[in-house]
Amino acid sequence: MRPLSLAIGRRFSRARQRNRLVSFISLSSVIGIAVGVMVIIVGLSAMNGFERELNQRVLSVVPHAQVFGVNGPIDNWQQVQRQSEQHPQVEAAAPYVELTVLMEHGSALKPAQIRAVDPMSEQAVSRIGEYIDGGWESLQPGQSSLVLGQGIASQLGVSQGDWLTVMVPATDSSLHLRAPKRVRMQVAGLLRLGGQIDHSLALMRLQDAQAIMDMGASVTGVSLKVSPVLQARHIVREVGQTLSAYVYLKDWTSEFGYLYRDIQLVRAIMYLVMVLVIGVACFNVVSTLMMSVKDRAADIAILRTMGADDRLIRRIFIWYGLFSGALGSLIGSALGVGIASHLTAMLSHVEQWIGHRFLSGDVYFINFLPSELHLSDVCLVSATAILLSLLAAWYPARRACQLQPAAVLSAK
Repeated sequence: MRPLSLAIGRRFSRARQRNRLVSFISLSSVIGIAVGVMVIIVGLSAMNGFERELNQRVLSVVPHAQVFGVNGPIDNWQQVQRQSEQHPQVEAAAPYVELTVLMEHGSALKPAQIRAVDPMSEQAVSRIGEYIDGGWESLQPGQSSLVLGQGIASQLGVSQGDWLTVMVPATDSSLHLRAPKRVRMQVAGLLRLGGQIDHSLALMRLQDAQAIMDMGASVTGVSLKVSPVLQARHIVREVGQTLSAYVYLKDWTSEFGYLYRDIQLVRAIMYLVMVLVIGVACFNVVSTLMMSVKDRAADIAILRTMGADDRLIRRIFIWYGLFSGALGSLIGSALGVGIASHLTAMLSHVEQWIGHRFLSGDVYFINFLPSELHLSDVCLVSATAILLSLLAAWYPARRACQLQPAAVLSAK
């Protein structure tokens, strides 16, 4: 059986107000709460999407940590690899050669970074092969082939199968200026990560890069895959203390750490905005209830004469306020879930319609707006809206208890 306060509060909320202004403010309070809840759910879902893409798209392809030679290439990299893998939090290690080059095709020039790897070893530390057209099989050893990022290929105007010129800086121990080495290479495939990496990275075989640079069997360094990835800086420092070679240490936070920090900062701001936006919307609940107390003064006085105590009157108006908060929260949650579930597709259609990308791949680490809906976020935002509505209803409920039945009924 429902409590009497709940039944009367529900009757008050569903009954038509005598004052149209009260009805309008009541409706606006519900709309305000609904809009606030919807916006916060969509915003939090976008932050979840960015964090997912950072973990699955960026941190799955870039090295979590790297050790590279201080005095030039590492000759005994096999020993460095074995020593690194002995650390309990290092899952795998792989050699690499890194080149900073200038690519030329026709009159187009594009600086880029070539990362030369051994596909068999690289698969243990990175999933970048999943984003290459044709996979690692497109890179055949000894054929002067490389995989270009989609952004680099677009700026150079090349496609798969085309040839281009790669200008590699010539090394000189005497530090004299020398003409760069020009190497003709064929585009064997395209790297499609859909972000900033596509505009700066190219891949090639480790053996081919060693031959171009006359490095013999040496490598630039060894890349590491660690777990947990957020502790990569601490782990690579521990690894560095166990190595026999003299190396520099580097982890993913030096290049992409700002992304993770920005996402966490924006998420914290979203929680603060959630309280402020819904709190402002709940001020309308206070106004609605204060005007409803005056509008329902005669009904309150009649309840008083029938024996209603302060606790009953207070609970009636608290339920009355909760109905506004719950209704706004329900509507806002439904709209927020619907928009967040289709946010990426909706923004894609808007971009096509206006002919402009909101996130450019050469600036951001992804070129689309991701979204990932979490039930915990929906529950948290809804609960916050209902709780703030409850707090907003407390003062008007208290004022309703202070009405004097004799004064109200004599005025009527």
